[in-house]
Amino acid sequence: MTTILTVVGARPQFIKAAAVSRAIRARDSMSEIMVHTGQHFDANMSDVFFDELEIAPPAHHLGIGGGGHGRMTGRMLEGIEGILEAGRPDWVLIYGDTNSTIAGALAAAKLHIPVAHVEAGLRSFNKRMPEEINRILTDHVSTLLFCPTQTAVDNLASEGITAGVHHVGDVMYDATLDAREKARETSDIVARLQLEPGKYVLSTVHRAENTDSRDALGAVLDHLKAKAAEVPVVLPLHPRTAGAVKKHGLDFDGLTVIDPVGYLDMAALLDGCAEVLTDSGGVQKEAYFHRKPCTTLRDETEWVETIEAGWNRLWKGADFVSPRKDIADYGDGKSAERILDLIASAG
Repeated sequence: MTTILTVVGARPQFIKAAAVSRAIRARDSMSEIMVHTGQHFDANMSDVFFDELEIAPPAHHLGIGGGGHGRMTGRMLEGIEGILEAGRPDWVLIYGDTNSTIAGALAAAKLHIPVAHVEAGLRSFNKRMPEEINRILTDHVSTLLFCPTQTAVDNLASEGITAGVHHVGDVMYDATLDAREKARETSDIVARLQLEPGKYVLSTVHRAENTDSRDALGAVLDHLKAKAAEVPVVLPLHPRTAGAVKKHGLDFDGLTVIDPVGYLDMAALLDGCAEVLTDSGGVQKEAYFHRKPCTTLRDETEWVETIEAGWNRLWKGADFVSPRKDIADYGDGKSAERILDLIASAG
């Protein structure tokens, strides 16, 4: 029996973990221990995802949310280390690029427990982003690196990382295919918000680069308000963004601001919208999976394939640069199975 300890802490990780956890449960040869760091501690950002995505409640909940990067990561590192010392799993499985990701990677690597990183090899080439530091360090201590695209494989090779690197496709696609069908059956959020399908824009804003500075956040909000003069703009409000708007003395005038939503409601909003405006890496891809044009509210993106395939653009001055086409790199919705096959074969 191969025991996998999974570390999650933020919304995109719950979604990715749901697809892989579902595949683990279907295998008699594997078991999973889930650790939730608490990085997203709001019930609408956390608990609802476990319920809707049918993820078993975490075996360990560290309750570590808020505070600066160093304090948060340090507390997570300490908490995860204790769990690993007590349980000694065969693998530690981590997702993405958050503080939870790097804490799980460092704790495992220092205890000589092999690390498997889902969504390895992504690079924005902007080291001012804390996520970029987390990605780079995590990849350099991982044993198995599961890349969603060939570009990610190439990024790792340019840093001298070739052992244990595998292009498996994107587990977010696995999750999206499942959620879209469930959302069509169960979610009424579009009707509740009195929106007309195909005639509203969906936006998310949460990145530190857009919220830490009054000028940066003001520019993003001005961009959204200009769009809202043409068509309703729905903004599920991230707690960080709510606090930043209050701190900087800004406002959401003209925008349809709603509380954070669960995954199925978010899938329904994506399914029904005409366009997406976001600074989230995960939502950029979800927009593509739903075949919605996306404007990324940043100066760069890790998901360069979405730009090359004509579905995405950067918000400052750039238009869609290519005719729209499908992105074969993201796979066929069976990435979770490939990940588990590779873990099993690695021993």
